[in-house]
Amino acid sequence: MHKTDVIVIGGGAAGLFCAIESGKRGRKTLVLEHAGQIGKKIAISGGGRCNFTNFNTTADNFISDNPHFCKSALARYTPSDFISLVEKHRIPYHEKKLGQLFCDESSRRIIDMLLLEAGNAGVEIKCGSQVRSVVKSEQDALAGRSPFEVKTDTATFVSQSLVIASGGLSIPPLGATDFGYSLARQFGLSIVNPRPALVPFTLSPQVLRELAPLSGVSIAVAVACQEKEFRENILITHRGLSGPAILQISSYWRPGLSVNINLLPDHDAFELLRDHENREISLANFLGQLLPRRFATAWCKLYSPSRPLKHYNAAQLADIAKKLNQWQVTPSGTEGFKKAEVTAGGVATSELSSQTMETKNVPGLYFIGEVVDVTGQLGGHNFQWAWASGFAAGQSV
Repeated sequence: MHKTDVIVIGGGAAGLFCAIESGKRGRKTLVLEHAGQIGKKIAISGGGRCNFTNFNTTADNFISDNPHFCKSALARYTPSDFISLVEKHRIPYHEKKLGQLFCDESSRRIIDMLLLEAGNAGVEIKCGSQVRSVVKSEQDALAGRSPFEVKTDTATFVSQSLVIASGGLSIPPLGATDFGYSLARQFGLSIVNPRPALVPFTLSPQVLRELAPLSGVSIAVAVACQEKEFRENILITHRGLSGPAILQISSYWRPGLSVNINLLPDHDAFELLRDHENREISLANFLGQLLPRRFATAWCKLYSPSRPLKHYNAAQLADIAKKLNQWQVTPSGTEGFKKAEVTAGGVATSELSSQTMETKNVPGLYFIGEVVDVTGQLGGHNFQWAWASGFAAGQSV
């Protein structure tokens, strides 16, 4: 049996950052990672360049049953704090758009930085460690709290503090499991039902029949659902819709709801059509000047058979305009956890201290990162939550 001060289960962004902060405080810290290497999700993020934070991160960029919960951690460890760490390690980076920061080179630079910081803080990392059981032992009078006994497939470890940074269910090929949720339930904690977020939509066979041949076409639009709107590109795929605007709105969508796509966000479509209502140009050719031509043709097949603009009356033009500025699409579903960038839902924030991420009813037990019911929008916000929640716990364990 091996004794240590802190055990962190999960060697991703949040787990490593927590371990680093814990180690800096002189706490003997062990990271247990079930995969063969740490940071697998970091490695693939941002197309391999790691969108490691966002200049503009605020609590408004997160979804949670308690939208205020993330404020404390985000205030205590800011994007500027992480940028300073990146600059300390002389990692070149750039802003892509909307405050999103990426490595100029490989995301491996961020992983190497975390490993170096962990090594300097005396953190021990054990990869390939499958946790078989976690038990809270009898009261340890000297420690002042009950220690945790963690059994892996090769050894048993005991610690005063236990941090769960096991992530969510997104991208199973990278090793995602429901470990964190199962452990939370073991200790009687509430779970907000996990669901795929930042995920592409699937469409009904009827709509897909017309749009699937357009796979790869990208359009700059505004997409809205449940009073949230994102102005970015959508991408037509052979299964449905993707692209930044779709990924963003998917986090707010629920089965059965429609999403509103404004295909001409810079124009009042009715005024535009009325200005050209006496022309011989066909609707498809006219829209082809404003939208990708192949898309305009397919859209007309679905919603308004194309003929010369002068052959439409005012009511017909108004109907077409409404469909252009308010194209209502009801997804048949999403592509699920396999394609989701993150998992929404998770351990209920009502169970945790927003200051330390420690569970209120199980002293010494902490949950951080994606396993918690705090989910960021696209663009580096989820990494900032990983750093911030890891930092908060690391200061307390």
